[in-house]
Amino acid sequence: MSAYTKEQVGNLVDGRLDWDTTVRMLSMPKDHERFSQYLEVLQGKVSWPDKIVLPLGPHLHIVQAAKSKHWLVKCDCGHEFCDYRENWKLSANVYVRDTEEAMLEVYPQLMAPDTQWQVYREYYCPSCGTMHDVEAPTPWYPVIHDFEPDIEAFYKDWLQLPVPERAD
Repeated sequence: MSAYTKEQVGNLVDGRLDWDTTVRMLSMPKDHERFSQYLEVLQGKVSWPDKIVLPLGPHLHIVQAAKSKHWLVKCDCGHEFCDYRENWKLSANVYVRDTEEAMLEVYPQLMAPDTQWQVYREYYCPSCGTMHDVEAPTPWYPVIHDFEPDIEAFYKDWLQLPVPERAD
């Protein structure tokens, strides 16, 4: 049995959970049902039938496509980026802050980084415009592939749950 209700997990996701419960929930060991509750809450927020397998960010998920059983990266709005093993950022709209003027939209005067040494890359969903990530690399550095999760090991070894099926 879970130490917290699905409603409390939902309130945590929405940023509406009281501070004491939030601190307790985040600092205590996670019970086995918490991940399932979290997925249920996230699934309830989207309008598409694909099953969320693993969240990548607040509005970005690895999903099991309902028709094909392939795992792919998908935004809350329904935009499908790519196969989960590929770098979804290569399919996103990118805004690069590589001028002093662009950096001054984020930083106060004299506190912005030198754009010869650092730029900001902002990654947006092409369909809804949600910002999914920001990188701050040197200008010449390639697009960063954050990670490629081992979903099978995560489900089998960590959660001790059946691995969602997929087609390859």
